[in-house]
Amino acid sequence: MRHPNIDRLRQMRLYGMAKALEELDHQPDAASLSFDDRLALLIEREAEERANAALAGRLRRAKFRQQACLEDLDMNPARGLDRGVVRELATCRWIREHRPVVVVGATGTGKTWLVCALGHQAAREGYSVQYTRLTRLLDGLATARVEGKLARELRRLARLDLLIIDDWGMTELTAAQRLDLMEVIDDRHDRRATLLASQIPVDRWHAVIGDQTYADAILDRLVHNAHRLELTGESMRKRAAAKASEEAA
Repeated sequence: MRHPNIDRLRQMRLYGMAKALEELDHQPDAASLSFDDRLALLIEREAEERANAALAGRLRRAKFRQQACLEDLDMNPARGLDRGVVRELATCRWIREHRPVVVVGATGTGKTWLVCALGHQAAREGYSVQYTRLTRLLDGLATARVEGKLARELRRLARLDLLIIDDWGMTELTAAQRLDLMEVIDDRHDRRATLLASQIPVDRWHAVIGDQTYADAILDRLVHNAHRLELTGESMRKRAAAKASEEAA
């Protein structure tokens, strides 16, 4: 009856249980396990299989630009990273508390890598995440407006546990873009967590947004009570290129 049971489990999409049952067939001491022990093994494997599938789905939907995780984070003191702050962010408490995080630094200092690593950690903890560049976010909202789907897209963004916006402030915003951005930020304020990465210092963000009233409203919601990380040091890309050149020599 073992093979029909495996087939039935697969038909019911209990793939973890099916795999565990197959493995039991090849374990010489399986017969010594009690019914409860065998059942617990099957349930544990099914739970593990579902958790892995759910994580894979969250990572796929997040659309991270880089595959990064905090375990591989370069904590070289020259980068200006505070171990205590990084350790706190790794707990994801800031997401549960709906607090923003702002990462700034010159080009090549590893901002995108860091925000993707923080997003990966959030996905591992079960949170829904999306990574996007600011220009792509605003283009998507403009397209949604033309197609009559803006309200639906805003609701989708508002439901995300963590929204990561990279390349913040690279171009001055238009009036329509300011309005769309205000909608996104206001929907998330004190309700969901937002993570920004920018090579533009925070004190220049008002000029980028372009309108004093909108700038005050948007930045008050993003910068107030935010965790801030300022990356320093030489370009990580240059370091990687120099290392590759040395290894090739």
